[in-house]
Amino acid sequence: MRKNYLLTPGPTPLPPEVRAAMARPIIHHRTPQFQAVLKEAAEGLKFVFQTKNDIFILASSGTGAMEAAVINILSCGDTALVVQGGKFGERWTEICKAYGVTPEVLDVEWGKAVSPAELEKRLKANPKIKAVFVTLCETSTGVVNDIAACGRLIKDTPALLVVDAISGLGAIDLKTDDWFCDVVVSGSQKGLMLPPGLGFISVSPKAAKFIEVSKSPRYYFDLRKAKKALDKTDTPFTPAITLIIALNEALKMIKQDGLDAVFARHRKLADATRAAAKALGLELFAPLAGSDVVTSVKVPSGLDGEKLVKTMRDTYGVTIAGGQAELKGKIFRFAHMGFIEEFDIIIGISCLEKVLAQMGYEFPMGAGVKAAEEIFLK
Repeated sequence: MRKNYLLTPGPTPLPPEVRAAMARPIIHHRTPQFQAVLKEAAEGLKFVFQTKNDIFILASSGTGAMEAAVINILSCGDTALVVQGGKFGERWTEICKAYGVTPEVLDVEWGKAVSPAELEKRLKANPKIKAVFVTLCETSTGVVNDIAACGRLIKDTPALLVVDAISGLGAIDLKTDDWFCDVVVSGSQKGLMLPPGLGFISVSPKAAKFIEVSKSPRYYFDLRKAKKALDKTDTPFTPAITLIIALNEALKMIKQDGLDAVFARHRKLADATRAAAKALGLELFAPLAGSDVVTSVKVPSGLDGEKLVKTMRDTYGVTIAGGQAELKGKIFRFAHMGFIEEFDIIIGISCLEKVLAQMGYEFPMGAGVKAAEEIFLK
């Protein structure tokens, strides 16, 4: 027998309350009973997004919400500025190209955050830019970008600020309204502690005007249809009923703790993970811009990073994530978001130590666990 521990940047572990909610008998979606569920979900999401704007719930992954953002605010031939500092920044570029939007790419070195000064320079140089796509937490590198600074730069321009908060929402701070975010997209399987299957997209009044004039082809992801339905506390198509019921349970847990406490918990988990890595003599991949969502760590020279992740998962039941694209085999990613608490981190660090030792990496055994424990004792 073996227990399994999930320490990946999505999907994340599910709280018992969420699992129990998904076991309830299903109800019909065109009923007053489901309308009450939908209304509660909308109010809860506004709390987490920290917004008064409309939020649409999609039966999709977070990538579906990203696609919905592009096709609803832009048209073929428009120009967008894409901050590309990792795998998911690249996804914005790929979606834009698929719909004939010209992506002007602002390449950022993987492991570093975007420079607001460079962003401002690019905006001033090209007045044709209609939208700026930025990632809150670039999951592939563990980097968090300064969305507040981006918002201050963009708010008085004709362009929209579009934020991928798929990994960050519900784990690190994102003040949608105060930071002048016009469109924010997210997904269910990370900080919101649900299975994959729900996408979310918030729309500001400024963005709503873009939606009305966009000429992009759209049907299922047409937010004009979604707005008409939302105004009637309804959905334009069949929603993911069970997941939305479970969403309300997760949102209740977040509300009960309060956002400040949720963010502080993630910060402490991140601090403990980073302290452990340093105590083991490991090097952080993003030391200056690390996110409290996931910690990226360089694989020690001479070790097989893919084997490290595989052994932890298949032999000991502790699942972390490896690197993606150009970072494959070069880093591993240790998540601390959602329904994860300090003893999950301790178990993960302990397993990491065991596998590193088996692979011939030399360090003081127990140093990582000790460093993490010292953070948790503060």
